[in-house]
Amino acid sequence: MNDPRKKNPTLGIAVFIVVVVLLVIATILYNAISEKREYDRDNAPDTTASAASAAAAAVNAAKGASQ
Repeated sequence: MNDPRKKNPTLGIAVFIVVVVLLVIATILYNAISEKREYDRDNAPDTTASAASAAAAAVNAAKGASQ
């Protein structure tokens, strides 16, 4: 007598679309962060060279002031 209710697939499809969009956004953010870290690692400033050049500049400035 009572027909079983027919399910509306709209809710399931909406949830699926939201999940897919969130996965795409998460993938883009993950790739951006990992590539930024790789770029920073490859192009890190050489701190030993800059410290050495700063020390050399200080020594040269001290020599010039004492003469």
